[in-house]
Amino acid sequence: MYRDALVVRLKLTDVRTVTPSPSASALRDPKRDLCFRDRDACCGIRKAAPLANELAAFDGWITGRQRLHGGDRAALRVVESDGPRLKFNPLGRLTRAEFSRVSATADLPRHPLEALGFSSVGCVPCTNRPAPGGGLRDGRWGGLAKT
Repeated sequence: MYRDALVVRLKLTDVRTVTPSPSASALRDPKRDLCFRDRDACCGIRKAAPLANELAAFDGWITGRQRLHGGDRAALRVVESDGPRLKFNPLGRLTRAEFSRVSATADLPRHPLEALGFSSVGCVPCTNRPAPGGGLRDGRWGGLAKT
């Protein structure tokens, strides 16, 4: 698994797997089809709520978000307020070329799905390959007004 390879390579400690509440999943999505009916609700119980719960004990957190992803991220600040904590986006200002140089210098492996044409990876039902010439995040939530 890509995550596990990065944990080993970067000698990361305290890496956590954040999962949705089993009771919330059973209550809100008993047939496991919520992603087809209400993507915002699906993200809420599978991503947003578990992340908020995990972050509650911290004063700040670090993301891999970048301006080069476009859309709402084009004006991304390196440090921003995220409710009661700070959100740090250390890669935010890097261009694609700079990011590639940093990755190569650090000898970081590329995500295996990148070789298959995926430029942004999320959950299975919400991630597709973007159309040729499309933006980096065009494969996420395709055809929806969701970011």
